[in-house]
Amino acid sequence: MLQPDAILPQRVARNPDQPVNRVDPLADFSPAVLVSLGAIIGCAAVFSGACPSGWRLVSSFLLAAFLAFGLARFSPGRRIFLRRLAAMMTVILLAAAALAWRATSHEAAHHDRTPIADGQRAVELTGWLEAIDRSASGRQRLLVRLVQDANDPRARRVRVLGNAASIRPGDPISLRAVLAAPRPAAIPGGYDFAFHAAFRDIVATGYAIAPADAGPELEQDELARAIARLRADMSGHIRGRMADRPGALAAALLTGDRAHIDPGDVDALRRSGLGHVLAISGMHMALLAGGVFFAVRLGFSAISPWARRHDAAVPAAWVALVFAAGYLLLSGAAIPTQRAFIMTVSVLGAVILGRRALSLHTLALAVTAVLVMQPQAVVTPGFQMSFSAAAALITAARVWQAGSDRQARNGVLAQIRLFFGGLGTTSLVAGTATAGFAAFHFHRIASFGLAGNLLVMPIFSTVVMPAGVLGLVLIPLGLDGLPFALMEWGLSVMLDLAHRVADWPGAQRHLPAAPGLVLAIFSAGFVLTLLVRGRWRASGAALIAVALAGWAVLPQPNLFISDTGLILARDETGQWVVSDRRRSRFAARVFLEARAVAQPAPAVWDARCDGQGCSARLGGLRVTRLLALDDWQTDCARADLIIADMRVPPPVEQQCGADIIDTDVLERTGSQSLYLRQGEIVSVRHARPAPRQGS
Repeated sequence: MLQPDAILPQRVARNPDQPVNRVDPLADFSPAVLVSLGAIIGCAAVFSGACPSGWRLVSSFLLAAFLAFGLARFSPGRRIFLRRLAAMMTVILLAAAALAWRATSHEAAHHDRTPIADGQRAVELTGWLEAIDRSASGRQRLLVRLVQDANDPRARRVRVLGNAASIRPGDPISLRAVLAAPRPAAIPGGYDFAFHAAFRDIVATGYAIAPADAGPELEQDELARAIARLRADMSGHIRGRMADRPGALAAALLTGDRAHIDPGDVDALRRSGLGHVLAISGMHMALLAGGVFFAVRLGFSAISPWARRHDAAVPAAWVALVFAAGYLLLSGAAIPTQRAFIMTVSVLGAVILGRRALSLHTLALAVTAVLVMQPQAVVTPGFQMSFSAAAALITAARVWQAGSDRQARNGVLAQIRLFFGGLGTTSLVAGTATAGFAAFHFHRIASFGLAGNLLVMPIFSTVVMPAGVLGLVLIPLGLDGLPFALMEWGLSVMLDLAHRVADWPGAQRHLPAAPGLVLAIFSAGFVLTLLVRGRWRASGAALIAVALAGWAVLPQPNLFISDTGLILARDETGQWVVSDRRRSRFAARVFLEARAVAQPAPAVWDARCDGQGCSARLGGLRVTRLLALDDWQTDCARADLIIADMRVPPPVEQQCGADIIDTDVLERTGSQSLYLRQGEIVSVRHARPAPRQGS
């Protein structure tokens, strides 16, 4: 692929005696990078819920054109080149948007054709057990792939809370369960399980009413079932080699089986900033593929006659690719692992082709490949965090290499300092790059995440994963005892350090949720900070500052209505109160977490109640929860906002002076967050004017 400098005329200095040495601010905007940016913007335009689809595409087109032509003004010598890139980026943007739109429509159509439950009655399920994990409460959660329909060959999965009994992954299973369609986001802007379930072919969720039984023999998905059985056997073997807690963590790291991890260990890892080790992603794949690559390369290099005629890196890269592919299948091929594998393929492919392995060009190719296969990944935290960390590390490595003194690397002590200095720098850069995205999605930050990573990652990188990979290789020979014993020691030390850091005061801080616009501005600033050189890099830092300032000053909603009619609001003392503690407890908890509220459980509101309903003054509004329509005229005269537990006839709604949210509205729109100062109600699916405040 042609580089920008290859198609531009050479610059001529104004004064031949004093040539001007300028820093090109756009040197990193190669065609591959622009293509990946166009793909990101196009896919995000479709999957963002901020505005209607048509406006999203138009605004994204304008953003791409503004970006390309605006950059051309900063580099006059590249105007022709950037105009061509602007046209190419626009085409890529529209193609990515069309791809994402087609994927969304296809998934929606597939699930519309496959309703299997109504959430009221138990149904019989027959299929095979694909995986077992645990819910937040510690209960077993079964992922069952149903028997394929002759009229629809696509996979259909259900996820149920239940007891697998003696059924192992890969075995046929039969159970009775109460199922319902996957639920959308519990709060506006929250995690939308229904959206992500559609792309995983999960058509229903629910709970089993009895332990599972062995199902009839199947002749479908033989390869997938064999891989599931292999994963289960490997997980059981690894856990059998170690004590319970480190063994469960080792199984999660090597096979992706997280069903046996102690919930306290999971919480400690997250509070200490080490939650990323639980997801088999770029770091795990890099340690495995990198370890295999360097070991094989060293072996081939030791064969002197062969090494003089051939490059040992090429066969080492091929062997590392085979191991990476095997690890992808063994770990369950989750979406983060797929992204890590694509990045590994890009890096090792660059080695095979004789290109620079770690570069923004390679990263851009990986981004584009991921979005071609999984356009919905653009809105997931895993995609944003993994690629932001990789981009920041590549940029930091380039700066490090440019400013490092090679003479200072000689000597054992210098190498040790270089190793730990590089490890600390890596943790700092990766942690800083992902902190904003993690805080946006999870509403919390680990205050001592850098300290936790500096304490644990040397053990994880030099002991835990190398020993685990060696143990996996030696399992067929029966020689895995010593490697797994070493891994067990490393994991025990790692868990002990994680718990110590997690117990420090203020180890985890909660942050209020921010709107998607904040993330968009932050992401644009992050990209400019990494890609633009010279003094123009400050423009990216300025955008990041604007996003953080907006996050800090944007007001938070002060009244929430769940999709079942639960009312959660601030009372006159500033405390959060709830209309019913038994209804929508999950939605209430998620909403309070998104507001960074430390209050453990909201109190029941102080309302005046009768047979018709309850009324209270909340957030400056006279709010009524209506249970009957017998005296609706009085309720409409006294209230500003009415939440009705039934369908309100249109004539009543037209004559009522108050704003009404009834069961039809909540079923159509989902939960509602009220921003009274902004004068609007923002829901999961739409926005409309807020009710008038009473005097």
